Amino acid sequence: MFSVFAGIEQGGEVSVMSFVNIPLSIILGACAGALCGLLLSVLFKKIHLRDSCKVIIVMSAAFLLTALETALSGYIGFSGLIAVMSAGMTCRVRLPEASKRVSAKFAKLWVCAEIMLFVLVGAAVDISNALKAGFAVIALIFAALVFRCIGVLICLIRTKLNAKERLFCAAAYTPKATVQAAIGGTPLAMGLACGQTVLSAAVIAILVTATLGSFLIDFLSRRCLNAAKK
Repeated sequence: MFSVFAGIEQGGEVSVMSFVNIPLSIILGACAGALCGLLLSVLFKKIHLRDSCKVIIVMSAAFLLTALETALSGYIGFSGLIAVMSAGMTCRVRLPEASKRVSAKFAKLWVCAEIMLFVLVGAAVDISNALKAGFAVIALIFAALVFRCIGVLICLIRTKLNAKERLFCAAAYTPKATVQAAIGGTPLAMGLACGQTVLSAAVIAILVTATLGSFLIDFLSRRCLNAAKK
């Protein structure tokens, strides 16, 4: 949907295929990622490699999957990010122990990458533009959070969680940061007139939801959750 609306803003035409490609990109991305994860798990089972080598191979596969999205753009819908997640989940299922070790190494890399990501996004924000868009953006963020919470509650309908635990889950999904920081600057990089406004909205969303989510998680965890009995 982000790609579709970015195309509309660039003056492109909206067609039925534009919206058909949305579920298609999800399905193809998940399938391609699962296949990639399956091949990686077979490789790691057949050939003994150090965990640092596995990190490099997994990261290379992730870059190839995201590049595949660009290569297929205009031909067929394909989500590189979903493919990467699907590959990771497949590896996690087939190689649980190795996945934990590789994940720990990625966590160390993310410490540095996270700082760079958020610092660069923050440096690109026009403060005056953010202040102008402030109240309207905050209203939009809270409206989106309402729909997000409803979605979480719907997903939990057939689970064994009680009402308080479901409320905590909805609150725990409030914080948003990484995706907003990763793609918030894309419209600005594309030269769109709304680029600075979108980037400002992304940063405001991070500030609002991270703060609110942190408070709600801490507040509701003591009131909605019980310690597990050993």
